[in-house]
Amino acid sequence: MDRDTKFKGGPNSRLVTIRRLLSVALPPPESHQLHENNGGRRSRQLLRQNRTTSSPPPSSSSSSSSVSSTSLSLLHLPHKSFPFPSRPARPSFSSPPLRISSSLPNPVPKASSASAAATVTAPPPPPSPSPEAFASRFAPDEPRKGSDVLVEALERQGVTNVFAYPGGASMEIHQALTRSSVIKNVLPRHEQGGIFAAEGYARASGLPGVCIATSGPGATNLVSGLADAMLDSIPIVAITGQVPRRMIGTDAFQETPIVEVTRSITKHNYLVLDVEDIPRVVSEAFYLATSGRPGPVLIDIPKDIQQQLAVPNWDMSVRLLGYTSRLPTPPQEAHLEQIVRLIAESKKPVLYVGGGCLNSSEELIRFVELTGIPVASTLMGLGSFPCTDDLSLHMLGMHGTVCANYAVDKSDLLLAFGVRFDDRVTGKLEAFASRAKIVHIDIDSAEIGKNKQPHVSVCGDVKLALQGMNRLLEGKGSKLKLDFSAWRGELDEQKQKYPLSFKTFGDAIPPQYAIQILDELTDGNAIISTGVGQHQMWAAQFYKYRRPRQWLTSGGLGAMGFGLPAAIGAAVAKPDAVVVDIDGDGSFIMNIQELATIRVENLPVKILLLNNQHLGMVVQWEDRFYKANRAHTYLGDPSRESEIFPDMLKFAEACGIPAARVTKKADVRAAIQKMLETPGPYLLDVIVPHQEHVLPMIPSGGAFKDVIVEGDGRSVY
Repeated sequence: MDRDTKFKGGPNSRLVTIRRLLSVALPPPESHQLHENNGGRRSRQLLRQNRTTSSPPPSSSSSSSSVSSTSLSLLHLPHKSFPFPSRPARPSFSSPPLRISSSLPNPVPKASSASAAATVTAPPPPPSPSPEAFASRFAPDEPRKGSDVLVEALERQGVTNVFAYPGGASMEIHQALTRSSVIKNVLPRHEQGGIFAAEGYARASGLPGVCIATSGPGATNLVSGLADAMLDSIPIVAITGQVPRRMIGTDAFQETPIVEVTRSITKHNYLVLDVEDIPRVVSEAFYLATSGRPGPVLIDIPKDIQQQLAVPNWDMSVRLLGYTSRLPTPPQEAHLEQIVRLIAESKKPVLYVGGGCLNSSEELIRFVELTGIPVASTLMGLGSFPCTDDLSLHMLGMHGTVCANYAVDKSDLLLAFGVRFDDRVTGKLEAFASRAKIVHIDIDSAEIGKNKQPHVSVCGDVKLALQGMNRLLEGKGSKLKLDFSAWRGELDEQKQKYPLSFKTFGDAIPPQYAIQILDELTDGNAIISTGVGQHQMWAAQFYKYRRPRQWLTSGGLGAMGFGLPAAIGAAVAKPDAVVVDIDGDGSFIMNIQELATIRVENLPVKILLLNNQHLGMVVQWEDRFYKANRAHTYLGDPSRESEIFPDMLKFAEACGIPAARVTKKADVRAAIQKMLETPGPYLLDVIVPHQEHVLPMIPSGGAFKDVIVEGDGRSVY
């Protein structure tokens, strides 16, 4: 019998779980490294190829005492620092520890053919912090609290803004933040608002967003944001307070094992058990969050660690050998030449670009200039290629344009750059791009062949791949004789035959019309955030994004309540930009408390609220597939259906934010103009009909032949 089996389910089951975690041994000291497991970033596939487990580098001056996501060594911990009270009835921890692995080992793959990933050589290690470049407010040998060490470590990473909500287990961190002249805290009114704001900051700026929460419910309130950042590949460093070490596993007040809770929705996480590990852990966290395929990293710090005095060693090197050895290197020229040859041989090529191209916009635009290949974008990729360009087919997928989905369906070469063949893009996998040879370039090897098997694949940075192909194309010049004018003409016919359009409802305001007017009045230059639902799809369709990082939305997770706090993060990151949250009444009310943050921080966030009194997207599916039977999708007051409920203007008034309501199409332009011209924040409540549907629509699991282009809630299906 397992030594802990008899305690399963009892009052001490959490203690047993953590004791079992703490009994895991690391490899021998000479093999200490960060290990990357096999199977991909998707925990639902059981084996997570991009999970990382860490042990301290051999050069660490202190013994190991930070718990990573799946392994920890206590072999070098002195008895006096053991974080739990001894229990005579339990087996001693001095017995030989078990080696437990959460997945199969992942050997470095061998390079084989041109269709395999590029040959990997060990990339350079992550840079170590440079103490000479940073002026500390402490003397080099001056002891300071662990919380001050943490704040200085953040400063050394270039952090200037955090989104932190205090609590008992994180008070020390907040006290240290008040002593920092570099970092400003934007106080959210809910921890979920804090992490969504950190995401908005990261999405708008390209820099890692930082949020801080206390233990227990504060930490668990970060879960949706961590999952969202994981699915959308957003660099986030989330820091949580934890109960003191001696209380871990005792069901202490506001204790949750957040490392265990977030294991499958973070790229990596840490439980810090030695104050001297803080500089190394923070450096590793930022490197992991921003390198390779970005993602969220969580650092859990017990309160007694925050209070402990220490003299930090800023020279501790970051050696994540297992991780860095698996980072892809620049693609081989032979692979890129093969792609160029396929382009030259094709007649109907199309680019399918996603969020992985947001940092490669210039290279992508140049590639399109050299080849003349039309571009279809995913929801996450909007803005990586200008939507106003003649070669833009706009968005593809479930609610993409007919011409974009037609192009993929009829193409003979699909160039998939920085994408993951998501189900909302592909629909029925067997029918997706069934006539095409597929070229897939992505930085995450787990995505290659996961959903759709490519004919040619390159595992690497899309930016480097595009630079390499552009050099090849420029070198070959007119020898290639690329001419896709007939193909572009065919697609132009589809654009003219099936343009994005919307219905009229008398004097009522079509929601798409409001977004069109916003696009005109901002000249397409605003940063747009959204919640999730119909308004999100209309914002994707009818606002013409001209550059990357204008479009902030919860793509993979589809988290309602994302829009308002994300706009806060964007306004902090880009204080001179026009930031507009295009939201729906269902999503907006989920984090409506963040209106207080906007007012107190005086952030010039504009809120264009498309209010139809319903959960619009669910209503659309009810209309189409459930005979319009309403199943709890009406958000108003059933006893007063003729009135707008709740009154969003009163929420705004309570927070001192100017607001107005518009109900007629003829008044929309003037109302939006006033919203944009009013200094500071503003809420415009736009009342729209709930019968409107997002079209085109390819039903879930359908193919291009199943596309729906007509109808609304006034029809019977």
